[in-house]
Amino acid sequence: MLASCRELKEEIVERPIMKSRLSSPSKIPKTWAGLAKRLPLRPIRDDVGYRNAQEVIDALVVFDERTRDQEDYLDSLTTLFDSYEQQRYPMAVSKMSPLEALKFLLEEHGMSGSDLGHLLGQRTLGPAILRGERQLSKNQIRKLSSHFAVSAEVFL
Repeated sequence: MLASCRELKEEIVERPIMKSRLSSPSKIPKTWAGLAKRLPLRPIRDDVGYRNAQEVIDALVVFDERTRDQEDYLDSLTTLFDSYEQQRYPMAVSKMSPLEALKFLLEEHGMSGSDLGHLLGQRTLGPAILRGERQLSKNQIRKLSSHFAVSAEVFL
């Protein structure tokens, strides 16, 4: 019995639970209850919970039109995510320029300039922003703030 519990714990730690469940937009629940069933809202205490929350945030943030329940759930999850991230990965934002902060966040999340462009809706936009050739719009700042669960002031 003990060995099977240990194996189960190792499996849970190694494999985030949400990736396969939210792999396509049609699988994202439209109601608060449906979202909470997939990932209950509770404090994030470890990296598995952190990765699961990140996957749900990523899945929800790409939609321009979310239901009211999805928006409320995203706001609540982002608050929990931000709290864990501030405790686990403290960052001296005030000492960084917006571009340095963006580069730091991309590195921490294993994202490239192309990934940034995809997040913002245009693949070539990400590298241009990182080279300093393009500035972030208000809408893009909102997307980044929500995606990385940080204050919009980081990018201003």
